[in-house]
Amino acid sequence: MSRNKSYSNIFIVLIFLVLINIVSLYVYKRFDLTHDKRYTLSDATIDLIEGIEKPLQIKVYLQGEFPAEFKRLQIETNQFLLELNEINDLVQFRFIDPTSASKALIKKGLQPSRLTVQEEGKMSEAVIFPWAIIKFDDKEENVPLLVDAIAAGQGQEQQLQSSIENLEYEFANAIHKISTEKSNSIAILKGNGQPDDVYLYSFLKSLGEHYKLAEFTLDSVEANPEQTLYNLNQFDLSIIVKPSQSFNEQEKLVLDQYIMQGGKTLWLIDNVYAEMDSLMQSGKTLAFNRDLNLTDMLFSYGVRINYNVTKDLYSSSIRLAAGNTGNQVQYQDFLWHYFPLIFADNTHAITKNIDPVLMKFPSSLDMLDNQIQKTVLLQSSPLSKIIGTPTNIALNEIAVEPDKNDFKDANTNFGVLLEGSFNSAYKNRILPFKLDAYKQEGEQNKMIIIGDGDIAINETLRGEPLPLDKDKWTNQNFGNIDFLLNSIHYLIDDKGLLDLRSKSLQIQFLDKEKAFEERSYWQLINLVFPLVLLFGFGWLFNLLRKRRYS
Repeated sequence: MSRNKSYSNIFIVLIFLVLINIVSLYVYKRFDLTHDKRYTLSDATIDLIEGIEKPLQIKVYLQGEFPAEFKRLQIETNQFLLELNEINDLVQFRFIDPTSASKALIKKGLQPSRLTVQEEGKMSEAVIFPWAIIKFDDKEENVPLLVDAIAAGQGQEQQLQSSIENLEYEFANAIHKISTEKSNSIAILKGNGQPDDVYLYSFLKSLGEHYKLAEFTLDSVEANPEQTLYNLNQFDLSIIVKPSQSFNEQEKLVLDQYIMQGGKTLWLIDNVYAEMDSLMQSGKTLAFNRDLNLTDMLFSYGVRINYNVTKDLYSSSIRLAAGNTGNQVQYQDFLWHYFPLIFADNTHAITKNIDPVLMKFPSSLDMLDNQIQKTVLLQSSPLSKIIGTPTNIALNEIAVEPDKNDFKDANTNFGVLLEGSFNSAYKNRILPFKLDAYKQEGEQNKMIIIGDGDIAINETLRGEPLPLDKDKWTNQNFGNIDFLLNSIHYLIDDKGLLDLRSKSLQIQFLDKEKAFEERSYWQLINLVFPLVLLFGFGWLFNLLRKRRYS
C-alpha cells in the first residue's frame, strides 16, 4: 500500500510539473527580488508600452561572439524586451548577428565599439555593434546600447554598468519618440541678435524629434504688447539662445509676464563677447562685456550672470597648425583652458549618465538668497580660474605651462535650475506699458539659466552644420545635446522618461586578475565538489532506503 502511495505521489508531482511548464508557455511572470529593483519597469514605461496599438519591431545586434562580461548586456537586454513583450505582444524583437551586415549598419550611422578583452591573462581586442533598431510604421529609430562612458573617464566595467542602467531610458525614449504624437510647443526667441539657424541646427533637429518648434520674435511688442504676450503664452517653453543685442523694457516685461503666468524658460546667455573666429584670424582678441539689459531681470529671479570668463585645467582642445613637413601643413591638438569640460553632477535626473558638457568662454553665476529653490547643474572642476573682463585672450597662451596654484576658483557655477514662485522683475516699479493682466507674483514655475550661449551652438564646415555632440577633429563625444534635451524635458514636466536616468544598479563584477591567479583552484572545486555531492546524495538515499524497507 505504501509503495502504491509513493507511486501516486510521484505521479502527482510529475503532473504538477507538466502543468507548470504548459502554463509557463503562455504566461510570463518574473518576481523582482533584487535590492535595487533592477527588473522593475517604471510606470512611465508601462504606460508607454500599453499605449502602442500597431506592431513595433525591434532588431538587436547583440548576437555572436563577444567578451564574457558583455554577455551580461545581452542577457539584460533580452530580459528587458521580454518584459515589454509581456506587457504588449505588439512589441516584437529578435537578436541578430551583425557580422554579415556590418557595412550596412555603418552606413546607417551605427558605429562599432572596440573593447579590450582580458582572458587567461592575455589582452586582446573585440569589435561589437551595441545597437538596436526600432521600426514603427514607416519610421525607424536607432538605440545605443553601450554608453560612451570611457569619454567621461570611466573604465570598461563602469561603462557596462552605466549601459545596463540606461537600457530602459534608451528604449523608452526611442519608442516614445517614434510612437507618440508631439503635444508640447516651444518658442525659439529671435530678434535680439541670436545666431542663425545653421548654428542651431544640431540642437533644434534633436529637439524637433520631441516637440513642436516655432520661431518667435518680440518685434510686435511696441505696436501691440498684449497681443504679443498672448501669442507667447501659447507656447509651453521659450528658449533664449545667445542674444547679442540688448532687450528693451517692453520686451522684458512680456518675457517677465510670460514667466509669471507659468511659461517655462531656458536661458543660454553669453554676457561676454569672446569668439574663436576673431581669435583665429589675428591670434588674439579682446573679451569684453555685452550689454543685454537682462541683469536686473535675472537678479529678481535669484541669479546673476557675472561679467567674466573662466579657465579650467579640465578642458577640451583646439587644433592649430604646428609647422610644415615638406609642403604639408602639420596640425596638432592643444588644450585650450577657455573650453572647460564639465563632468556634471551624476545624481540629478537632468545630468545623470551624460558625457562631459563642453562650454566655451563660460561666465560664472552667483545665486542670491531668496525663496526660490536652486539646484546647481553645471560646475567647473576644482582647478579653475575666473578672469574679469575686459581682458585680452591670445592663442600663444597654449605655449605657457599653467601653474596649478593660479587655478583656485574651485567649483564655479555655470548652470542652475530654479524652481518656485517667482516675483516679477517689475514688482513695485513703473511698468513700461499698461498691462491689464499684470501679475506681481507668479505661480509655481521652473527655469534654467546657463552662463554660456555656445553650449547650444554647433560648428560648421563649408557652410554645413556639424553635430553638436562630437568634436570634428578628435571625434570626442560631448553631452551637450543630452544635457539640453534633459533640461527641456524636465522644465516641460516630461519627467516620466527623464526619471529613468536616475535608475541605479549595483552590479558585481568579476575580478579578472584574481580569477586568473586562482583558476586552478576553482577548476578543481567545480570538478570535485559536484562528484562529492552526488556521492553523498547516493549514499544517503541508499541508507534511508535500507532503513525503510529492511
